[in-house]
Amino acid sequence: MASQIETTNPQDERAGDRPVILLVEDEALTIMDLGDVLEDGGYDTVQCASAERALSILQTRPDICGLVTDVELSGRVNGFELATSVAQARPELPILIVSGRASPDPERMPAGAQFIARPCAGEDILARLKGLMPTC
Repeated sequence: MASQIETTNPQDERAGDRPVILLVEDEALTIMDLGDVLEDGGYDTVQCASAERALSILQTRPDICGLVTDVELSGRVNGFELATSVAQARPELPILIVSGRASPDPERMPAGAQFIARPCAGEDILARLKGLMPTC
């Protein structure tokens, strides 16, 4: 009798068990550091530097269940505009906007989005994100 071979990759199982966060930041060191914190905190991340790329990713990745974005990004669209577009396209998606230069302008913040000011630790962003996230 032939034995059945296990074909599941352990990394695939891990990825399937972990919520996926879209992380949008154009500073290379910041995105790498924050990505590490989020991944250590139980999330998988998809990372990019522009709002335009983030919107493209969201169209092809229905598994993304949270957005963390800086305000100042590469490209023509800023983080507030990205958050507004995402909130319109996927209103159930938790959104966390991070900035050290901009302030949380209620007219630019989509409903349900939260703002966290820098300087802050990656762990502060992780804690705020965990508070926003439903189980997905």
